[in-house]
Amino acid sequence: MQAIIIAGGMGSRLRPLTDSLPKPLVKIIDKPVMEYVIENLVAGGIKDIAVTVGYKAQMIMDYFGNGKALGAKLTYFDEDVPLGTAGGVKNAAEFIEDDFVVMSADGLCNIDVKDFCDFHRSHSSKVSMAVRYMPDARGFGLVKTDDSGIVTSFAEKPKYIVSGLINMGIYAFDKSILKDIPEGKSDFSYDVFPKLLGDIRTYKPDCFWSDIGTLPDYYLTNHYVCVHPENFRLVLG
Repeated sequence: MQAIIIAGGMGSRLRPLTDSLPKPLVKIIDKPVMEYVIENLVAGGIKDIAVTVGYKAQMIMDYFGNGKALGAKLTYFDEDVPLGTAGGVKNAAEFIEDDFVVMSADGLCNIDVKDFCDFHRSHSSKVSMAVRYMPDARGFGLVKTDDSGIVTSFAEKPKYIVSGLINMGIYAFDKSILKDIPEGKSDFSYDVFPKLLGDIRTYKPDCFWSDIGTLPDYYLTNHYVCVHPENFRLVLG
């Protein structure tokens, strides 16, 4: 399988850290968060990776180059205007040769990529979506499923405390998904997935995950990695 890393966001909620850096280059302990993402994909057997870039794109491309130093082959797709999560994938359509995984460059997760890919190949649904239970799902998209794990509906990000399954923003797709993505700017959650109900199967990984969406989340994530470096292939002196 191949992978696409979404790396074009501005990370405005992490300011001032992202005033001079794109969010994918913000460091967790000693290296950019996107470096963890690439390392995890490579460890899971995925080395052919496209990266959609926008905000401070050159900084990301200068840092990672062709990806060889991390055991990957990186191909960049620069967006002159933001295209959204789905639009960015559509813009990279020429890269896709097979089923593929999509991950965010600005979230930290040690999901078992190989197991996720095996899960996707084990069923006939067009989309596999990683989800997790959150006791407080404010700020996240809620997902409802039937007893077999098929998505039946999506809910807006709740404003009040409510528990439930949330979309982690990690997907595995059949290549045919490209036909379901409109031209121009679009997002999976709002423009694509609602039209694919019944064809999205959920996957519940046992892993750490943080979208590093706010400064408190960022510092808590650093603390977790410092306490559990072995979960992220780190050796701290």
